[in-house]
Amino acid sequence: MRKIKLTIGSVELEAELLKTPTADAVFESLPFDSTASTWGEEVYFSTPVHVSKEADARDVVKPGEIAFWVEGDTIAIGYGRTPISQGDEIRLAAKTNIWAKACSDVKQLRVVKHGDVVKVENVGR
Repeated sequence: MRKIKLTIGSVELEAELLKTPTADAVFESLPFDSTASTWGEEVYFSTPVHVSKEADARDVVKPGEIAFWVEGDTIAIGYGRTPISQGDEIRLAAKTNIWAKACSDVKQLRVVKHGDVVKVENVGR
């Protein structure tokens, strides 16, 4: 199983990559840096990755799922309600490719602020 580390401000998350074209593209682009943005209880950041929307893309995600917004070349990690959530769901702004699963609790992203430095790197297979 391929793993990566996402350092977002003071938060470190390891994630296991799924077997998807998006996961392959992200892995091949490592390492890269970015800048965090927030939207409700979601952290997102731009990447150097360009992929197509996958057949199973969706806008409602489960805690720990790491998504890729194709139209913005952006990784999105929802950890709670966003401005368009209905009930307790985690609803992202658009259908996204799910390409990784966090190995720890994504709720620790609550401390991330807009403008925090992001580093994404390989931590092995």
